[in-house]
Amino acid sequence: MFRRWSSSQHQDNDPLQHEVKINELKAAIGPLSGRSLQFCTDACFRRYLEARNWNVDKAKKMLEETLKWRSTYKPEEICWREVANEGETGKVYRASFRDRSGRTVLILRPGMQNTVSIDNQMRHLVYLIENAVFNLPEGQEQMAWLIDFTGWTLSTTVPVKSARDTINILQNHYPERLGVAFLYNPPRIFEAFWKIVKYFLDNKTFHKVKFVYPKNKDSVELMKQYFDEKNLPTEFGGHAILNYDHEEFSKLMTQDDVRSAAFWGRDDKLPHYGNGHSGAEVAPEPVCLAPVAS
Repeated sequence: MFRRWSSSQHQDNDPLQHEVKINELKAAIGPLSGRSLQFCTDACFRRYLEARNWNVDKAKKMLEETLKWRSTYKPEEICWREVANEGETGKVYRASFRDRSGRTVLILRPGMQNTVSIDNQMRHLVYLIENAVFNLPEGQEQMAWLIDFTGWTLSTTVPVKSARDTINILQNHYPERLGVAFLYNPPRIFEAFWKIVKYFLDNKTFHKVKFVYPKNKDSVELMKQYFDEKNLPTEFGGHAILNYDHEEFSKLMTQDDVRSAAFWGRDDKLPHYGNGHSGAEVAPEPVCLAPVAS
């Protein structure tokens, strides 16, 4: 029994075995075309295998479910103009800085909730997850989340079902995309909510969630290992001033929509605004693209 476990453990850490598993998964999935072919890069196959402990059959099932979800939900077709009203308070947005590993950072401020439609809130979050992945530097596969609980109350808490659905989308359709999530100074009343929500997390995701309390030196030091204090907003114990400007962020997202449309071959989805702003007014900057949301 021990030998069997030891052999399996060795295979999971063997780069040559990883390549074999990736090729097995490719063969199991079969021929792909269109956006599914774009999505299923080698890095994508690797992440799904890692999420299922390099079990090809389980990874195949997981990836097939994602391809089906993407074909119906079409996350790559969501444009900023469709979700911009959700972002007016800056409850979720991509930060202008990265962590020490070069990960894209999403800042979440649940206390800034401004809408009631769960479906629209989910589309907004999915849009920003896709955007965070789209803006990953070459060679980096993961993002980091910073969650600020300022202003959070039970009245602004999302329903448990919505929290479960969010976790399911992140775990099942963006496996191994989350590198770390810091929950900064959550109030005591959050504990009751967390006791329920944590059971929806798989073991890998659970261990990526870190609680940070300003008066707890060890948790603060842990956060410093991931972030440069010069970049980190004061709301998270750093030195940077956090000012969310919805108009400026909208311009940035418009630029990204243009680049995303070109990548996915959906030029017909380029944003057109009735307020005098068009996609052509904001010239996209050349960047080195990582494999998008695969």
